[in-house]
Amino acid sequence: MTDLKERIAAALREVRDRSLTYTDADDAVLVRRHSRLMSPLVWDLAHVGNYEELWVLRALGGIEPLRPEIDQMYDAFAHPRAERAGLPLLTPREARAYISGVRGRVLDVLDAADLGAPDPLRAGGFAFGLAVQHEHQHGETMLATLQLSGRAGLVRDGEPPPGRSGGPAEVLVPGGPFLAGTDALPWAYDNERPAHLVEVPAFWIDRLPVTNERFAEFVADGGYTDPRWWDPAGYRWRREGEVTAPLFWTRDGGRWWRTRFGRTEPVPPEEPVQHVSWYEADAYARWAGRRLPTEAEWEKACGWDRAAGRALLYPWGDGPPGPQHAGLGHRAARPAPAGAYPAGASPCGAEQMIGDVWEWTSSWFRPYPGFRAFPYREYSEVFFGRTHRVLRGGSWATHPDAVRTTFRNWDLPVRRQIFAGFRTARAAGPEEC
Repeated sequence: MTDLKERIAAALREVRDRSLTYTDADDAVLVRRHSRLMSPLVWDLAHVGNYEELWVLRALGGIEPLRPEIDQMYDAFAHPRAERAGLPLLTPREARAYISGVRGRVLDVLDAADLGAPDPLRAGGFAFGLAVQHEHQHGETMLATLQLSGRAGLVRDGEPPPGRSGGPAEVLVPGGPFLAGTDALPWAYDNERPAHLVEVPAFWIDRLPVTNERFAEFVADGGYTDPRWWDPAGYRWRREGEVTAPLFWTRDGGRWWRTRFGRTEPVPPEEPVQHVSWYEADAYARWAGRRLPTEAEWEKACGWDRAAGRALLYPWGDGPPGPQHAGLGHRAARPAPAGAYPAGASPCGAEQMIGDVWEWTSSWFRPYPGFRAFPYREYSEVFFGRTHRVLRGGSWATHPDAVRTTFRNWDLPVRRQIFAGFRTARAAGPEEC
């Protein structure tokens, strides 16, 4: 149990260092609403501390509220993002002092906690894992806000590994049942549970995510203006918003350019395309004579080891992500080129399914059979239905603690500020199975 507590303490330090790094900017940057789609950065900073107070200090530790008067202000369901800049938010200095005070008490609760107790908030350190993953998710949200700010010099960059060419364009996933979801992972969210068998017919899936080069071919072929390829609601959205390319792309001098964290640069052809909505991904897939994979297909291609008859925690196995496996944890502020991680291939041969870009699937966000909300309905249950599409796999901005084969993300089909791309699939014919 001591080892587990040390790992949790290290994870708490790492995620807080990340949050403070992304908010190490002038107060004017932190308090400004850079987009109606996003909160001011200072809201996110105080929110992660308030969330930690609610679930670790109060729910787990039984500690009296530190600042109950701010609870509603930092309740994500009480105030939409577009309203938050108008609230009497804590100043950057106050927010840092508040989350520091919360964190000191959290470490005291961790030191005293019995992580082997049957209480589901304690078992395996669930409440601490909830706080760590939640804060990492807001770290990725902060990066999206910093991208929308258009300010240069706020986000560090790095050099991803080189890509590689060659290899098959698609890989076959044999038909049959597989075990989706999980019952075993202590930090898994309610929407990943319970584990259940899903029958999936044989299908082909792209070995690699769709690249900028391939997506530019769709644009050049008039894909954005041809309603044949578009979901009717998506075509209305495209036309009303005058959408003609991925977000942050511009055409100048006969070539495509993009703005990335305040810098303008040529669109790199070999990188997975990102900042595309579900509607754009779906239209491309139709144009290419293919489709988006279902969520079940994606998970089977990512982590099902047919030979062993079991699901893997990651495509390459159960060991934690290393730099040779996946583009995660903001090692560079962009996706790695296609083919950069052969060591991270899944049992079926698909690559880069974890990291680099979130991948849209064709599925609506729905509960698994036997779903039970825990620890609160608002994390997953209120989003179920035919409004949000499922994304899988994480992006370059996702921390390894916040992604796995079974992890489910979701968003509205119009969203493009997120670091999302996709790959395509098709059914296998009888002669191919």
